[in-house]
Amino acid sequence: MASNEIGPDLESPFELREVEPSPVEETPQDLKPDSYFPSDTHQPSRSTTFIGLGEHGPAYYLTRLQKYSTYAFSIFATFHITNTAIIPLITQSVPASEPYLLLTRPYYQARPFEPLLVAGPLFVHVASGLALRVYRRQQSKRRYGAESREDRKRLRWPPVSGISALGFVAVPLVMGHMLASRVVPMWLEGGSANVGLEYISHGFAKHPAVSFTGFSVLVSTVVWHITWGWARWLSWTPAQVTTGGSEGQITRKRRWYAVNGVALVTTAIWLAGGLGIVGRGGETLGWQAKIYDQIYQSIPVVGKWF
Repeated sequence: MASNEIGPDLESPFELREVEPSPVEETPQDLKPDSYFPSDTHQPSRSTTFIGLGEHGPAYYLTRLQKYSTYAFSIFATFHITNTAIIPLITQSVPASEPYLLLTRPYYQARPFEPLLVAGPLFVHVASGLALRVYRRQQSKRRYGAESREDRKRLRWPPVSGISALGFVAVPLVMGHMLASRVVPMWLEGGSANVGLEYISHGFAKHPAVSFTGFSVLVSTVVWHITWGWARWLSWTPAQVTTGGSEGQITRKRRWYAVNGVALVTTAIWLAGGLGIVGRGGETLGWQAKIYDQIYQSIPVVGKWF
């Protein structure tokens, strides 16, 4: 199309250029619908030997790093919801639930399990997701000829899905929780042996507004992100329905209600045990309370209000 055929009211971020025909597909394989996460079956758009692992592009490996890192963390999340919600709901008591937490905690806090199940997978998951977005943007720059600085400013980043948005919100919440329950106790006492359900109950009793609000937002965000993330990996999201017409519309609605239903039930169980039992366990007394207060007051930034 010649440039003088464009009307004055047509907005375009880049100048149109006349190029010679090229013997390639009109739509690159990795830009086809639902291609932000490449499938296992399509052929790569170009051959490369990324870190020597085969003829796939970087997006292929970044996506798999992001996907498989969720497996290990999901194991930890299963342990965690069991210890902090399901068992307290069964026992209806914080002291009665504490031994179960102490019994299973060495399996995911001792070396090498903690780096393999918690810290490592979390880092890989977040880093690979960010790297994937940067790589997609670099691809767009090459395809659309964003050579100048002005062109690069106009070029939009890949759209943020609802799952990714929940993940971005969850990152600082999870980091704050890890800081308060793991990092600060290790820094002060060399470990988190004194940090258990009673430590959480003490924090709820001493600082109810911050604790109840923070815990509710943390649990809801993480559960919805994990649930929809797993639905995405298993091709169960409404957007992944390929059937058209009324049948496809009904299937998409069913999937939307099913995925949100799982997230809602999981969140309700976690909050019922975490807020209803542990959160109402009451303030700890004696020397143990002094240790808990010292830990809370040592939390960076917010500790001065504790």
